[in-house]
Amino acid sequence: MLKINNLKNQNSGNFVLIAGPCVVEGRDMALEIAEKVKNITDRLNIPYVFKASYRKANRTKLDSFTGIGDELALGILKEVGQTFALPTVTDIHESDEAALAAKYVDVLQIPAFLCRQTELLVAAAQTGKAVNVKKGQFMHGSGMGFAVEKIKAVNPDVEVMLTDRGNSFGYSDIVVDYRNIVEMKAFNVPIIMDCTHSLQQPNQSSGVTGGKPALIETIAKAAIAVGADGIFIETHPNPSVAKSDGANMLALDKLEGLLEKLLRIREAIK
Repeated sequence: MLKINNLKNQNSGNFVLIAGPCVVEGRDMALEIAEKVKNITDRLNIPYVFKASYRKANRTKLDSFTGIGDELALGILKEVGQTFALPTVTDIHESDEAALAAKYVDVLQIPAFLCRQTELLVAAAQTGKAVNVKKGQFMHGSGMGFAVEKIKAVNPDVEVMLTDRGNSFGYSDIVVDYRNIVEMKAFNVPIIMDCTHSLQQPNQSSGVTGGKPALIETIAKAAIAVGADGIFIETHPNPSVAKSDGANMLALDKLEGLLEKLLRIREAIK
């Protein structure tokens, strides 16, 4: 069982879902997404963590949308958690962000390109909050044990999760090697599959990241089949107008049907 505040439906034996918009775009949208996903996961008995970045530090272009303001976005995340009794997760990018974000959310997420940053991992561990570390696109799953060790050395009681999000393939594509899920499970922490960022096509000449959202279901099904403990999906009511990563998001109205299929796979492999 995950030691995360307000995480419901854990006794169901189902995978955990981490889902929400890429970034907090505003209060109304965050609350709308959280409510709809909570209703779905409650009906399906799926443990649910609401996800949204309070600020996007890693954007291709200087004028790309990064957020509505740190304190405002973090306040919205806190409101989401309190309104729907949900745990929430957000990214941190520098060590001094850990203590700030920890005041508002239940889980701190380490972006993939920062998974080796010792100071950042240590700062996250010092808050006592659960930590989700995304596997670097440049790393093999077996190397992620060192991230777990760094966090546990600082605070053995911190809940650690590892999330795969594919590996760089050439200059503008990502592929998923499902051996990484199996190998990371050897570290005895929950393993999550990021089904949306794994379909990114980064570094496009347009300056806008591309993606292949039609394959989200494929990535998710395979992850559950090989034993992933959870699924990470960025979702939005209208991905075409999302302010970040819309090209690889799942439309919100497609989430329920996908989760129902994944539950059947989960049941089949038990």
